[in-house]
Amino acid sequence: METKQKTTLTQGSVARGMLLFALPIFISNLFQQLYNAADSLIVGNFLGGEALAAVGSSGSLIFLLTGFVNGVSLGAGVVVARYFGAKDWDRMRRTIHTTVALGLVAGVGLTVIGVILTPQILRWMGTPDDVLVNSIAYFRMYFIGSIAVVMYNVGASILQSVGDSKSPMRYLIAASLINIVLDLILVGWLRMGVAAAAFATIASQTVSAVLAFAKLTRSQEAWAVHWSEVKFDGPSLKAVIVQGLPSGIQNSVISIANVIVQSNINSFGAQAMAGCGAYSKVEGFAFLPVTCFAMALATFVSQNVGAGQPDRVKKGMKFGCLCSVLMAEVVGATIYAASPWLIGAFSREADVIAFGVRQAHTITLFYCLLAFSHCCAGILRGLGRPVVPMMVMLAVWCLLRITYITVTLHFIRNIGVVFWAYPLTWSISSVLFAWYILHCPIPKLGGGAPEVKA
Repeated sequence: METKQKTTLTQGSVARGMLLFALPIFISNLFQQLYNAADSLIVGNFLGGEALAAVGSSGSLIFLLTGFVNGVSLGAGVVVARYFGAKDWDRMRRTIHTTVALGLVAGVGLTVIGVILTPQILRWMGTPDDVLVNSIAYFRMYFIGSIAVVMYNVGASILQSVGDSKSPMRYLIAASLINIVLDLILVGWLRMGVAAAAFATIASQTVSAVLAFAKLTRSQEAWAVHWSEVKFDGPSLKAVIVQGLPSGIQNSVISIANVIVQSNINSFGAQAMAGCGAYSKVEGFAFLPVTCFAMALATFVSQNVGAGQPDRVKKGMKFGCLCSVLMAEVVGATIYAASPWLIGAFSREADVIAFGVRQAHTITLFYCLLAFSHCCAGILRGLGRPVVPMMVMLAVWCLLRITYITVTLHFIRNIGVVFWAYPLTWSISSVLFAWYILHCPIPKLGGGAPEVKA
């Protein structure tokens, strides 16, 4: 079956093609971050500091339970992009339907696990008693609707892998507006508590998932989803697992480290939780240039490897890394300067603001290293080598980060120790990735099946 892609990634100007593809991802992530921040802004201003602590500390736990599934979705998108570049429509179609089946199963499993294990995990994280009840209410409501989160990510990954990054952008804009309106009504007006903020999030995510699959099921292109064909295909499932499993594990080990980091922050009390939670919402905006180019690079590299264009792959790698690093540093410097005002938007309490500003002033000027590491991870996924970023992040962002915090806090009981864990581990991972990328050959497939190596 012949088809056409939405944004040209395998021909024409490398810079223009990547920017046109990355810009909608940037805008998508911007609106997603806006409605994530809206929960904390509205909860913090209408329900107070303890409720803000419950919502603000949510990111690490949510990412722990959803990160694996989303990582597998990203890996599946790389496989789809490789087949797309090679014009292998049959295997692309089978991979897409296998990915949808995997998403449905994972979404149901995540709902059950999240609802059952939330109290135990929160207690293990050392969540203070005055925050625990609100935290349990928020997380349980969130995970009741987590299948919508998983399925939106599956749908968006499929669309982006074939060059359509504009449709997911439109769906996230719609979801963001719905989320903010529901937050204002349920939390701001009706004062229904933190569970209502979680309900607003999953309701808006459900809308975005429905829109994404409406697009896929109505499409006349080769990547259309037909529910009657949604099933596990053995070879396709193997390709998705080989490519996606390392990305899922990578997300999980990072999130495990972040949960442990969060538990250390929790030990400094609710004020620290609220301040650092507010900073995490602000920091999400710094991830925009990081994630948009990392995702764009994975798709760009995979499609062009499939099309047998190694020189184009190299040009895209250089351009994407440079753009991401520069943009991330500009954002970091801006947040550094504006952090008192930005953190203050979430809470009027002086101690809460002080914790958030201190974290911002420690971390933000090192965002360039974060951007470089994520771009290298995206490149390696696109090259069919997802095990490398998994191993680097397991060793550095998980084991080394946890060891550093645990040992140092034993001797120096200061929250600044926790904050410095991020720049230190970003620096080390950047050096390791730079060395590997310089010595990593680009596969020359050109119409072949995806090759995934360690």
